[in-house]
Amino acid sequence: MRPLLCLLACLCLLVLLSAPAARAGAPISEATQACLDCHNEATPGIVADWKRGRMSSKTPAQALKEPEAARRVSAKSIPAKLMKVAVGCAECHTLNPKTHADTFEHGDAQVHVVVSPKDCATCHPTEEKQYGKNLMAHARGNLINNPIYMNLADQVNGVMSVKGRKVAMAKPHPASEAESCLYCHGTEVKVLGKVTREDPNFGEMSFPKLSGWPNRGVGRKNPDNSLGSCSACHTRHQFAIEMARSPYTCSECHKGPDVPVYKVYQVSKHGNIFYAMHKQWDMAKVPWTPGKDFSAPTCAACHASLLVDAAGNQIAARSHQMTDRIWVRLLGLIYSHPMPKEPETWKIKNAGGVTLATTLGGQPASKFLIGPAEQAKRKAAMAKVCGSCHSQGWVQGQFARLEQSNKDADAMVLAATRLMQEAWDQGLASGPAQGKSPFDEFIERVWTQQWLFYANSTRFASAMMGADMGVFDQGRWELGKTVLQMHDWIKIRQKK
Repeated sequence: MRPLLCLLACLCLLVLLSAPAARAGAPISEATQACLDCHNEATPGIVADWKRGRMSSKTPAQALKEPEAARRVSAKSIPAKLMKVAVGCAECHTLNPKTHADTFEHGDAQVHVVVSPKDCATCHPTEEKQYGKNLMAHARGNLINNPIYMNLADQVNGVMSVKGRKVAMAKPHPASEAESCLYCHGTEVKVLGKVTREDPNFGEMSFPKLSGWPNRGVGRKNPDNSLGSCSACHTRHQFAIEMARSPYTCSECHKGPDVPVYKVYQVSKHGNIFYAMHKQWDMAKVPWTPGKDFSAPTCAACHASLLVDAAGNQIAARSHQMTDRIWVRLLGLIYSHPMPKEPETWKIKNAGGVTLATTLGGQPASKFLIGPAEQAKRKAAMAKVCGSCHSQGWVQGQFARLEQSNKDADAMVLAATRLMQEAWDQGLASGPAQGKSPFDEFIERVWTQQWLFYANSTRFASAMMGADMGVFDQGRWELGKTVLQMHDWIKIRQKK
């Protein structure tokens, strides 16, 4: 038996040595300990996540002592009462109680349910400020304040019925909107009053009754009137940077077919390397060094992370304003165009006074879009990221291909749009000129797919080197097929 016991002992030792080391806990405030005493039983999954996270193991005072490049907090000073304890339940859910409409008395404390970017700004003010300038922070407003977008959303979410030979559509239910477009764009979380719930362990308790909840959309309007949700990327309650850097996280809202970024990444060489090798990478390292910590970019590497070379020289600054390295907007109604100057895109008016960045003929609303100098600056910033792994000739060649793909896709959209306008002009369909929706008839749905699905796929495939998505899989083949389909539809209707 002795050899067997020795073998078992060795195996146990190997398991212990290979297991990830538990984080050493930081001092916990009395208020947070009171939360944990109950929530260890009430919501053990939340507590376990928090304990695995960095904020449970390191105080803000310790975080501020990190070298500047490795520092995760951007505040120069933090309130004294928060400095020497772990950032726990109370430190987040009892901050700024007077500004939160969802604040309620809970366990002898003034607690709010929705932790907002303004709360996170206590330790992360730079990130909160940058995010506020980001298109994502205004995603909800850019949707609901744009009548064109909302008309499309209504057509997508509305429930159809058939009465006789006519198709009718009912306006979508708010719950349906919250579970579709607003899932990612963000709801408005309002306090409607109070609700009493009976808990089997703790008895009867009162909570705020919230509409638009649950939601972690990137442009969520919070009860303290702030915009956004940090947990959209840094998922609660571990808030791991590894998760924010993972393409899996971005895929939740960027999968397509209208924004096929993740699908393109999956078939790209970058995605190929990630899926094969990412378990060998250091996804938590700050700053992040290409070639050392990871060997192919994730979404964060291109758009957000602080990158340095092997000597510690900065390649790209960390930014939560995700457009800092994007010069051309590939996702657009209806053509590609320079990025907007301001994140509130619902304020854009094209030459026809419509809330779109271009006219139907492709003329950009240049007054609202960044100019050549800013485009060149952002393009150079992205080129520097690409240049950490690729030669200058490779990068320039890829950017030239992207420019041509944008031109090709836009030309195919223009061809389809001219056919759409012909159908409207001839009365074969009813569009905006007749006071009707441009999305509620068959040919209009076909036209919408041209720019919303196929042109976007073609552009993104070129931008992210996932060629398959830009050819037969919702790319160039479909662009040509749509033009022919619309053309034949019009010819058939003209003969009737």
